[in-house]
Amino acid sequence: MLERPLTDWLPLTMKEVEKRGWDEVDIVLVSGDAYVDHPAFGTAVIGRIMESEGFRVAIIAQPNWKDDLRDFKKFGKPKYFFGVTAGCMDSMVNHYTANKRLRSNDSYTPGGEAGFRPDYATIVYTNILKTLYPDVPVLLGGIEASLRRVTHYDYWQDKLLPSILVDAGADMLVYGMGEQPLREILKLAQKGVPFSSMRNINQVAFLHDASADLRDYNSWNTVELASHEDCLEDKIKYAANFKIVEVESNKWQANRITQKVGDQVLVINPPFKTMDEAEVDKSFDLPYTRMPHPKYKKRGPIPAYDMIKFSVNMHRGCFGGCSFCTISAHQGKFIASRSEKSVLKEVDEITKHPEFKGYISDLGGPSANMYKMKGKDESICARCQSPSCIHPVICSNLDTSHKPLTEIYRKVDAHPAIKKAFVGSGVRYDLLVDDFNKNNADGNHDEYLEQLTTRHVSGRLKVAPEHTSDDTLRIMRKPSFKYFKQFKKKYDQIQEKHNLKQPLVPYFISSHPGCEEQDMANLAAETKDLGFQLEQVQDFTPTPMTVAEVIYYSGVHPYTLKPVKTAKTREEKQAQNSYFFWYKPEYKDWIRNRLSKLDRPDLAERLLGSQKKENAGKPKFKSNYSGKKKR
Repeated sequence: MLERPLTDWLPLTMKEVEKRGWDEVDIVLVSGDAYVDHPAFGTAVIGRIMESEGFRVAIIAQPNWKDDLRDFKKFGKPKYFFGVTAGCMDSMVNHYTANKRLRSNDSYTPGGEAGFRPDYATIVYTNILKTLYPDVPVLLGGIEASLRRVTHYDYWQDKLLPSILVDAGADMLVYGMGEQPLREILKLAQKGVPFSSMRNINQVAFLHDASADLRDYNSWNTVELASHEDCLEDKIKYAANFKIVEVESNKWQANRITQKVGDQVLVINPPFKTMDEAEVDKSFDLPYTRMPHPKYKKRGPIPAYDMIKFSVNMHRGCFGGCSFCTISAHQGKFIASRSEKSVLKEVDEITKHPEFKGYISDLGGPSANMYKMKGKDESICARCQSPSCIHPVICSNLDTSHKPLTEIYRKVDAHPAIKKAFVGSGVRYDLLVDDFNKNNADGNHDEYLEQLTTRHVSGRLKVAPEHTSDDTLRIMRKPSFKYFKQFKKKYDQIQEKHNLKQPLVPYFISSHPGCEEQDMANLAAETKDLGFQLEQVQDFTPTPMTVAEVIYYSGVHPYTLKPVKTAKTREEKQAQNSYFFWYKPEYKDWIRNRLSKLDRPDLAERLLGSQKKENAGKPKFKSNYSGKKKR
C-alpha cells in the first residue's frame, strides 16, 4: 500500500500548514491526546467536522506546558477561536489509580509513555492560551469539561470545585457529544458573531455577569441550582443539585439550568435531542485516515489506537444509567445508532488497512447490544425523566429487539475479507434474560445470543454484574445477581450444545457506595460457588457527574437524600478489595482472621475450607492492592 501524503491528516506543524497553501489558520485545537485521525478520537471528529464546514483547522497535540510555551505559539493567533480538550479521558482519571497513585503509562500517548499532559489539562491549556492570546475566544469540549461543567466533587483534591469554566477562564463550553452545538457555533462564528452573543445555542454552558439581566431564549424555562457557595457550606444542597442536573441532561424537552458562583452566573442551556441516524452517519463518514499522524512513527505505538484500530463503533449512548458510570452523563441515555450502510462502509475501510489480517476486534459500542434500541412511542420518551430505561425494571416502551444487531453481525460475517468479527465490548446480559426483560415476544434475544456465542466471542465473553448484593446493586442501578446466574445458565447451555469452551469474564467493583465488607465476603463466596477466580476487578473511583460520586462526597443518595454508607479510608477500601483474591495463599490467613472478627466463620469455611494447622513457613499476608482501574 502506498504511503499516504501528509496532507491527508489535519496539520500538526506550520510546515504542514504551508504545504496546504494556507496563509493563516481559522481554528486551533489543543488536545491532551496524541492525534489519531479516527472516529473514536474526539479531536479528530471535531477537527473533521470543522474542516467539512470549510474551516482551516490545525491541531496542537500534547503541547509542552513547562517550557517557553512554543507549542502554543506555533500557529500564531487563529482567525476565529481555540478549541481545548483534555482528551478522551478526564486527565485525573488518566493519571491516577483509585488509590491516588500516579499511573506509569498513558494509553493515548505514543509508546504508552506517561507525563505528556498536565493534571487538569483543560484548565492548564486554557490558562496558557488566555495569557498568550487574551482576545481570542476559547471553546472547551471533551469529557473532562463536559463532566465538570457545574459544581463537582474532585476526588483527587478531596473538595468541591466550581464549574471548570471558572478556573479555566474559557468563553464557552460544549457538553456531551458536540457535533450539533459545534455546527451552530461554526455558522455564527463565520458570520462574525462573537462568543458573547452566542447565548441561545443548545448544549453549551457559559458564565454571565450576575449584575446583568439574563435574557430568555427559545421559550426555555429556567431551573436555578443552589449556588456554588451554598454547596460548599451544605453537602445536602450539593446532592440535591445533582438530581436536577442529571434529570435535565437526559430530557428531550429540558430546562435551562443556572447556578450562582461568586459574582457570576453559570448558565447551562438544554441539550439537543439525540442525533438521528443521518446525523450520526455524517460524523462517522468523514474522510478519516483511520491512523495516527505519521510524526509518531519513531515514538512507538499508541495503545488506545492499537486496541480499537480494527473495531467498529455502531452506536453512542447508554440507557443503563449506572450510578458509577459517566457514559450516559456524557453521551446521553438515548441511543444514537448508525445506519447499517455506514457500519458496513467502515468495515470495508478497515479491510483496506495495511495491517489488517481479517479479524474485526469489536462490533460494538458503549454497551455491545443496544444498537438501534429506542422507545416504541417516542412521544413517551420526550416526556420521560427517568435516568435509566432498564432500572429498576425494563421500560415497557423500550424496543429491545436484537434483530438489527443479529442481521448486521451476519452481514459482516459474509464479507469476503472478514475471517472473524468479534464482539469485544461488554454485553448487557440483563437484556437477554427473559425473567428480567419481558420484551422478547418473538424470541429474537435467544437468536442473538446463539449468534453471538457461536460466531463472535474471542475466547471469553465480557459481562458486568458488578456485585452480588442486591442492596448494593440497587444503588448501582444494576439488576439482581440472580439474573446473572440465569444468563450464565443460558450461555453455558449454548456452549454445551455447540461443544465450545468460552468462559464468561465477569467484572466487579469493590468499595462502591452501599457496599460493606461482609458484602464483599459474600461476593467472593458466591462467585467461587459459580467457579470463578476473579481477575477483572476494580476499586471504586468517584468521578464527576455520577450518582456514586455524589454519595461518596455527601453521604446521601441524591434522589432520596437518605444516608448511604461508603468505604472511604485506604484501610476500608483495601479490605474490601482483598476479598477478590481469596484464592491466593497470601490472602487466606488475613481473610480468615477478618471474618472471625466479623463473626462470620461460615463465610470463612465457604471460601477457604476448614481451618488447618498453620505451616511454619507460611508467608504473611501482604496486599497487592493498587486501586488500578483495569477497564
